[in-house]
Amino acid sequence: MYETFSKLGDPRVVGRSSHLLTDILILSVLAVICGADSYDAIELFGKAHYDELKKMLRLPHGIPSHDTINRVFQSINARHFEQLFVDWASGLKCCDAEADVIAIDGKTMRGSKDTFHGNSPLHIVHAWSVKNAMCLGQYKTDDKSNEITAIPQLLEMLDVAGSVVTIDAMGTQKDIAEKIVEAGADYILAVKGNQETLLEDVEVMCDYERPAAEATDVDKGHGRIEVRQCQAFEPDAIIRMDHKGWPELKSVVRVKATRRIGGKESTEVRHYISSLPTNSPFNTYIRSHWEVENKLHWTLDMTFREDRQRKRSRMAAQNFSILTKFAFNLLKRDKSKLSLVNKRLKAAWDWQFLMQLLQI
Repeated sequence: MYETFSKLGDPRVVGRSSHLLTDILILSVLAVICGADSYDAIELFGKAHYDELKKMLRLPHGIPSHDTINRVFQSINARHFEQLFVDWASGLKCCDAEADVIAIDGKTMRGSKDTFHGNSPLHIVHAWSVKNAMCLGQYKTDDKSNEITAIPQLLEMLDVAGSVVTIDAMGTQKDIAEKIVEAGADYILAVKGNQETLLEDVEVMCDYERPAAEATDVDKGHGRIEVRQCQAFEPDAIIRMDHKGWPELKSVVRVKATRRIGGKESTEVRHYISSLPTNSPFNTYIRSHWEVENKLHWTLDMTFREDRQRKRSRMAAQNFSILTKFAFNLLKRDKSKLSLVNKRLKAAWDWQFLMQLLQI
């Protein structure tokens, strides 16, 4: 991690900085792992563990103040920081990319909204590795509608060759599909109302054509039963769809999910297009896409309190979000059965465990 942070350009004036940039960043990561969610908390953590930190950091002028840490996060080049995070995360992967599902989805940082200056909250597009259970990268946009332009930028930063990229309907664009194929990966793209003509064609085909492959999964638990019937169709059967514009399109998929809770039953039908052949395990791939919501976005809100952090500087909010992903991946890499909440508590109480998370 020190090597990664040392590659980040220091935005401060040479000769007028009392604290090293790498010291500030490593201190901040350690503090966030241990539960800090503000610059004041990072300073408190540093002062509480000064003796231990002095053995691993240089700290020529002691622990930086919260104001100093704040100014640093407001001035770091966030795009460069995002790329460094992607490079660092790729080095943590312990599973081959082959058949890994990389789920891409966006999350709004609600606490970054600045009503006084008329600034909407930041929207971050994340890439989640299902096999490795970790965040592979992020790319900031100004609002959700800009995901269409952010997803190609994020894909350029990632190595997705050999994997299956899943994206919700916002990213169902021919240019995005083309970029995924060019990168040596396959895609599964949701089809919804934003692609009205495509959705109509797919629905008609699924209603009147015979599927090339079918599979059914049943989940039971917590008083709920969910049956997911998955059907895959050959794209040549599409009635009005000009599917030649979609690169390497090999399958159209319909998933009918029936959920029973108590005496109530509900059914939802979802459609997808994919570059994978019809005999692929679509039920597994499609269901695993929601890990980006359940295991990343939910954790960022509930464990790291991201939506409640009131960082008004957009650059600082973006950079602190990247820093949080460093801490998140280090915690996820630990294979103990503790929850993330208890891992953070243990790290705060047990310096040896904290160093173990860093593999020091």
